[in-house]
Amino acid sequence: MPVPRALAYMLASVTLAMTQQIGQNIVNTNIYQIQGELGATVAETNWLVAAYMAPNVSLSIALIKIRMQYGLRNFAEISIAGFVLAAALNFFFVQDLQSAVAVRFMSGMAAAPMSSLAFFYMIEPMPPQRKLTVGLSLALTNTTLGIPVTRLISPYLLDLGGFHSLTMIEMGLALLAFGFVYALPLATPPRIKWIGPFDIVSYLLIAIGFGSIAVALSLGRLYWWLEAPWLGWLLAVAMVCLMLAAIIELHRESPLVDIRWLTSPTTLHFAGTLLLLRLVLAEQTVGASNFFQALGIQNEQTVPLYAIILAAIIAGGLTCAALLRPGRENGFYGAALACVTLGAWLDSGATSLTRPDDIWLSQSLVAYGSALFLPAAMAQGLGAAIVRGPIYILSFFTVFLFTQSIGGLFGSAIFGTFITLRTTFHYNVLTEHFTLSDPLVAQRVSQLGGAYGHVLTDPTLTRAEGVSLLAQQATREATVLAYNDAFLLISLIAGLALAGLLTHLAFLQWKARSAAPAASATT
Repeated sequence: MPVPRALAYMLASVTLAMTQQIGQNIVNTNIYQIQGELGATVAETNWLVAAYMAPNVSLSIALIKIRMQYGLRNFAEISIAGFVLAAALNFFFVQDLQSAVAVRFMSGMAAAPMSSLAFFYMIEPMPPQRKLTVGLSLALTNTTLGIPVTRLISPYLLDLGGFHSLTMIEMGLALLAFGFVYALPLATPPRIKWIGPFDIVSYLLIAIGFGSIAVALSLGRLYWWLEAPWLGWLLAVAMVCLMLAAIIELHRESPLVDIRWLTSPTTLHFAGTLLLLRLVLAEQTVGASNFFQALGIQNEQTVPLYAIILAAIIAGGLTCAALLRPGRENGFYGAALACVTLGAWLDSGATSLTRPDDIWLSQSLVAYGSALFLPAAMAQGLGAAIVRGPIYILSFFTVFLFTQSIGGLFGSAIFGTFITLRTTFHYNVLTEHFTLSDPLVAQRVSQLGGAYGHVLTDPTLTRAEGVSLLAQQATREATVLAYNDAFLLISLIAGLALAGLLTHLAFLQWKARSAAPAASATT
């Protein structure tokens, strides 16, 4: 393919990825800013996230067979037209929380094909020998740029027109992507008649199961796991539906998902590795941003930090594109885990005086490590699936998409729950020493209450305000300590994973050396 046309395909890939990623993260990034416009609480506004993810986490599974049967060209054109329609609805019809939830649900459905299209457009101009190395590295790096880009542009969009400015950029990107898809067709492989009646039944069960899990993970820490009975019912429905889907798939000759392959030790190891990555990356996607929100730092003050993170992700992707080759995956795993371990450990020393420019190095390490890990894992798993055939490719994408969507929600839920529990613990430890009979506490209450001395003449009210301000300071310090605990825990998890990887590689090397003399003797 000529270089200008190849660059056009790569630009189309970037546009498609940004369209999907910004649409997915634009609400998460601006929860506190848009809740006022919708007249909702923080918990109610998070229903927008749940509504978007409920269909999005499972629809990609069905779309793999759909595009194989009806052709990639038709699939691309119809899917991008559906996304443009959803973006238009998101811009014109959202007036309150109820309409926003309905439209976000439709946006989640329409956005499901976008990541796949971005992937195909990036590898399309690559020569065959580069598709699983350079093409794969650039494609996966492209799909991870959405969070920092959303953080960079959100403050300026909110200044222009609030929530509708955010939806306007989503619609504008969708229209650009629409033009790229129609101007730059993808090569269409031979069609395969692959969809059967039981595929529809299996997919509906999987969609209900995955959607229920997505809603529970999105809202569980806000409504709290043990206090909202409907969370338990959602998880119970998910278990029943997924179990029925597994029973159906196990008794089919051409299953939608190969359950036996998914439950093999190799696949479970691969899925566990990806889930571990999503868990430790919550340190950046959730931890750093929520930490500064807890300290009262606004999005516009974190713009330089996310510019640094964006540069680190791009550097990691270019490193993979230059160096990733079959057989080198374990080296990339080790480097990625080392970067995340060191970065999270540096963050664990944060205080209430920490500001975004204080964690540039640590967050750069985490971002660079995440960009190294994902292409290596994808190349290793996809290469093994291609050898086995189309059914295994579909099953591999099921594992990959599950770990990236549900795994991301799971990491955020675990991280947020841990922060809540540790904040409560540290607050109780701090406040148990707050007694007015202590001279230092009494002096601090007097100093804090003195700020109201010019408006309050009653000493009792002044002291009450001082106690309230002291409690607020205790809450802030408890929150900082909780985030430090979470950062340290993530550093420990990544460090243990790195130690396990090195031990495994050492064992394989020892086993190979031991087998060599035996083979020579046998010969």
